[in-house]
Amino acid sequence: MHAHIETDGHGHFALDQELLDASAQYFRGDQERTPTLERIAAVYRELRMAAVVFTVDATTFLGRPALSSEEIAERCADHADVLIPFGSVDPHHGREAVKRARNLVEAYGVRGFKFHPSLQAFDPSDRAHYPLWEALEELGVIALFHTGQTGIGAGLPGGRGIKLRYSDPMLVDDVAADFPRLDIVLAHPSVPWVDSSLSMATHKANVHLDLSGWSPKYFPPQLVRQARTLLQDKVLFGSDLPVLMPGRWLSDFGKLEIPEPVRHKILKGNAVRLLGLGRTR
Repeated sequence: MHAHIETDGHGHFALDQELLDASAQYFRGDQERTPTLERIAAVYRELRMAAVVFTVDATTFLGRPALSSEEIAERCADHADVLIPFGSVDPHHGREAVKRARNLVEAYGVRGFKFHPSLQAFDPSDRAHYPLWEALEELGVIALFHTGQTGIGAGLPGGRGIKLRYSDPMLVDDVAADFPRLDIVLAHPSVPWVDSSLSMATHKANVHLDLSGWSPKYFPPQLVRQARTLLQDKVLFGSDLPVLMPGRWLSDFGKLEIPEPVRHKILKGNAVRLLGLGRTR
């Protein structure tokens, strides 16, 4: 449920070099930091796995053009066996963001949208953004929000101006309450607000959690406990490729004490149902 497209393959990148280097250092990964969409498709095809892929449109905050969600969706069509496109729009673009979101769904077939409140520098609960949430609810697509700590800007002076408070999951609670037919995914374990995300997923039928961005061996114990019990139908596998590769994530996940039927739900069944992909096998 969580893989990033960081380059269009023609020399354009979602982040500048300083931010790319900082996130690579944060995750201590030695894998390729900006694989092409085609390379990502090959990775998942080899794993016999499908992945939701997206970029983040932070044009306003970063002051640089974002990768094209339209192009990503078009290229995913050539790899429909393994890649499921989500779009991204800059919430600061107001009516234009709403118009573009509609077009991405209706003309390009994206199944959801990725938002990163800290990188995009916006408060999801601000009513200025409610027309966007209303449109996504009407379109019947998923809103996936980055929550908690981010590796982008980590270790840099002032974190390069990126404010963690925008990624407090409780700012999404207003959205979940006011748009009850909008399926929402809170991405990552939401540290240091993990209990908030668990409470939201327990309280609101339209809130789900993905487990990306952290190796499972570092998951907070209450997250593991809830994932295998009360929230077993609402928790979703995600890796955070390319900073955390699915093979490493799956290896560490295999060491957690989770019953096999629940493991199947987390790794496949819950995502298939949420994405409307049909019956599990």
